[in-house]
Amino acid sequence: MKLSQNFSKQLEKVEGMYLTPSEIIEYLYCPRFIYFMNCLNISQHEEQRYKVLLGREIHEGRKRVNRNYLRKKINCTGKDINVYMVSENFHLKGTVDEVLYLEDGTLAPFDYKFAEFKETLYRTHKVQSVLYGLLIKDFYKAEVKKGYICYVRDNYLVKEIPFKEKDFIEAQMIIDEMFSIIQLGFYPKKTKYSIRCVDCCYRNICV
Repeated sequence: MKLSQNFSKQLEKVEGMYLTPSEIIEYLYCPRFIYFMNCLNISQHEEQRYKVLLGREIHEGRKRVNRNYLRKKINCTGKDINVYMVSENFHLKGTVDEVLYLEDGTLAPFDYKFAEFKETLYRTHKVQSVLYGLLIKDFYKAEVKKGYICYVRDNYLVKEIPFKEKDFIEAQMIIDEMFSIIQLGFYPKKTKYSIRCVDCCYRNICV
């Protein structure tokens, strides 16, 4: 059962409680991730997963290589690297790979993915970029109209993601749903895609 929007609005978020874009992506992958991690405090031990470790190595490598490289093709005039941001307004925190300064005066998140582009932008990738956009809007007090994803395994292909106001509203609704689960201990339905359960770290306790 999906929590109703009205019900989730009745809850007051606890001061000092934050979600990260990574946690929200896991929630979109399967809503029960947030329940097992935050309500039962059962770690998924992601530090033991090969792709997670490899992805972290790539991020660390990007910190050291081409730090001053500016992407002129996307009208980038400057950038901040590896920016940690906290938003009291959205109860979000996280580190974005790069914050781009664009010629039109707006800012944009730039995120590296250890993945190939599959012709269609995954919803999880888009939502994560929108969440970084929310963080940047609140942290920098600047306008954010778009985000960028760089697909490392596709020869560093860069895709632009235009943001609309409804995208920011949807992201905030997802955050509300997650806080409802955490604060009420609500046990959500698992993902409807059974293929995702095959190598899930919680498959032995998920009923």
